[in-house]
Amino acid sequence: MRTPIKHVEKAVSVAANAAWAVFDRINGIKPNPSFTPKWSDKPLLKSWEKVKPKLGWPRETDSLCPRCVPEVRKKILDGELAVDILRTEKIGEIKAQVIQRDGKIWMVKDCPKHGHFEDLMSIDPAFFRHLEECFPGRDIRAHNDEKLHRHGSSTITHGRGAVLTIDLTNRCNMMCDPCFMDANQVGFVHELTWDDIKTLLDNAISIKPRRQLSVQFSGGEPTLSPYFLDAVRYARKVGYNSVQAATNGIEFAKSFEFAKQAAEAGLRYTYLQFDGIGNAANSHRLVGNLFDVKLQAITNLHNAGVEIVPVITIVNGINNEQVGAVIRFALDNPTTISFLAFQPVSFTGRDEDITDERRFAQRYTLSHLAQDVKNQTGMCEPTRDWFPISFISTFADWADLVHGPGAEWGQVSCGCHPNCGIGMAIMIDKHTKEAAPVPAFLNMEQMARDVARINDAARGKFLSVAGMAVALLRNYNPYQAPTHFRILDLLKKFDKSFGATGINYGKVSGDRSTQDIEKRRSDRWNFLFVAGMWFQDLFNYDFRRTEQCVIPYATQDGEISFCAYNTGIGWRNIIEKMHMTATLTKWYAEKGRHEIFAGNKKVALPTLEHKLTLNQADVERGKQTDLDALGIAKNAREEKLRARDEKLKQKQHDAEMERLYRKHILKEPDPEPGFVPVDTLFANGNGQAQVEEREEVGSFGD
Repeated sequence: MRTPIKHVEKAVSVAANAAWAVFDRINGIKPNPSFTPKWSDKPLLKSWEKVKPKLGWPRETDSLCPRCVPEVRKKILDGELAVDILRTEKIGEIKAQVIQRDGKIWMVKDCPKHGHFEDLMSIDPAFFRHLEECFPGRDIRAHNDEKLHRHGSSTITHGRGAVLTIDLTNRCNMMCDPCFMDANQVGFVHELTWDDIKTLLDNAISIKPRRQLSVQFSGGEPTLSPYFLDAVRYARKVGYNSVQAATNGIEFAKSFEFAKQAAEAGLRYTYLQFDGIGNAANSHRLVGNLFDVKLQAITNLHNAGVEIVPVITIVNGINNEQVGAVIRFALDNPTTISFLAFQPVSFTGRDEDITDERRFAQRYTLSHLAQDVKNQTGMCEPTRDWFPISFISTFADWADLVHGPGAEWGQVSCGCHPNCGIGMAIMIDKHTKEAAPVPAFLNMEQMARDVARINDAARGKFLSVAGMAVALLRNYNPYQAPTHFRILDLLKKFDKSFGATGINYGKVSGDRSTQDIEKRRSDRWNFLFVAGMWFQDLFNYDFRRTEQCVIPYATQDGEISFCAYNTGIGWRNIIEKMHMTATLTKWYAEKGRHEIFAGNKKVALPTLEHKLTLNQADVERGKQTDLDALGIAKNAREEKLRARDEKLKQKQHDAEMERLYRKHILKEPDPEPGFVPVDTLFANGNGQAQVEEREEVGSFGD
């Protein structure tokens, strides 16, 4: 709406554009050298000093054979090979090509032993190109890290990461499909001791560049660890200002008191498993009232002062129709939800042995996400509104410059590969719920180029802040912004994110109070960040992504890339086995069995009351049935059942052929009625499969 104030703001933007021409010319004269901050032994990088992996296509990269890797991993787990072979040799590595074919981007590769493999990378080459062209380059090379980064080809070489993940336990109170860690199925317990937790957190702050990364406690289900609250408390104590928990929310939904205790310990964010709107959309997780659990968890956590990030694992044909519904949920509840994290499925853990048929049917890429947001909400343009997550690192560099050489911590910098993750920002008026994608009213590509020039000049705080203000104003289009959004709101929002001026918007440090939380929440404008993070599996693995990972795992054997730990050569399987806490038999005898919610069992909730706004049409939408119509299995368990049934049917067929051969060729009489050969005793595939499936579910719980 072009109100008088919007015309005034447009005039200010035009004036700022003229002012920028003068500022940029003067600022570019004899730029200062980069300083070396306290949190790094290497100087800040100029934009032209940032290295990039080979991008574009066709290109060659280093990948893994999906069949060689499990074979080698088994030999290591069985003791036939030493784990050090992964540090000294390129086990399972093969070359891969990234190509365009039939209007899509593919990874194709050939193993001399196992043959040809290929997988889909993008359904939109223009979008793929846009992401790679907006990649600003890698962060400062990691240093002072020799003790923690020592994993051969899987070693992280650049940056410090953005989210340090620590698995407190491999126990879980659900039996999900998909599950990248195969929780509850490995036959033993791997659970960190209190000394383990402190050691991992202490080690993490020794690496440089020493950035203010977040710490995310995960699992399994981290709330099952007896040290969960202590771990949160200790992380805040040693300096991490953003402590998170990746959780299914069951324990938080059952108890507001527990949510309050977590908040008081210092929990700032929960990454809440969230597959869609309504119990039907979550039914593939096999908990009868899982959406009700999510609503109660959100309510309790928000009331306790913890921020909620719904994390949606997207599987094509299972819940990709929920993308728009989840975004509508966030738009309808702007005072509660300010971040969404979509995670296209990674075929690892329970799904490592996936059939090609199911993999191609269920594969979901970042380009699918961008298209689904556009088609299901009608509010974004993929190549205008989405950027690689690493795009933010240019702005992090500016914050590092402004905070000066004496800062104890560097700014969080998400310098991951452009194929790893994407993000889109939406500005929402909490009062009216009017929303607009930020790139619709702020030219982000030009903005990043302007900020890079400010960074390269390396002036002091005053000129750097002034230059940023001018750059913001000149790239701002008030006519496309929400009706009540103003230039001052833009400047304040940016300052609130990076803390450039020192204005108190509510502390986020370890000593933050309830008043600080409420002060930050009182902002009229919700900057909703929608992220897509696509973790690798053996079919699309790229070592160029692994070496600049921003989500390292802290383990008893150092810090390992998320994808190298959960997929890749499978460091998780190896390290958890090496540092096994107890066999199941011993654990059961000493600790007993914890409750597991599976088989559509419901979670007992103290109340179903909440104040969240729900779109009733989204709630009542039925379960997605695309794969049923195609006759394709929906998960690893169903695939195994079908394989067992096929095997048993083949046995029955072979037995019948043998009977006919003996009767008609050898002239032998049929067996006496009631005689059942041993090899057909379990010919009823469903019954046998149900017995074996029940044994799997009971491996950790009742």
